Amino acid sequence: MKLLFIRHGDPDYSIDSLTEKGWKEAEYLAERIAKLDVRDFYVSPRGRARDTASLTLKKMNRTAIQCEWLREFAPRIDRPDRKDSPVCWDWLPQDWTADERFYLPDQWYEPPIMKAGKVKEEYEWVAEGMDTLLAGYGYVRDGHLYRTEQGNNDTLVFFCHFGVTCVLLGHLIGASPMVL
Repeated sequence: MKLLFIRHGDPDYSIDSLTEKGWKEAEYLAERIAKLDVRDFYVSPRGRARDTASLTLKKMNRTAIQCEWLREFAPRIDRPDRKDSPVCWDWLPQDWTADERFYLPDQWYEPPIMKAGKVKEEYEWVAEGMDTLLAGYGYVRDGHLYRTEQGNNDTLVFFCHFGVTCVLLGHLIGASPMVL
């Protein structure tokens, strides 16, 4: 099985869509993806991801399944150096690399700042969404690995966001998403 994670094109966050450059990126992407044999498409509910997907789906005369858990991974944390509450990814490496737990796949969400932001709960929700989806294709999570009950060469395409892609890749390969 092949999983393709595609981050949305250049965003215009003020309208949750794409900039002119982002639409051009989506157009180029549609040309590339249309050449693939894709079994199914999945998309975040956010406009910028749906808009990025729209040109590929139109070109291929297909639809995508919208998954709420593909939305941007956005738990807010209270960093002592900021007055606002940024998303948990909004750190410079020198700000989090001193704590070894951030490197560990089963502890990166344990530091107090992550606990207060309920990062683990959101991580588990996203991971459960992916595991449920993959089980439908014959790949069942068994501890840190997947047991193949019905192997295939299917290609699945996910139109989503940077943060959730890091979370999903970390979950799939057994790594902390912080290092990704």
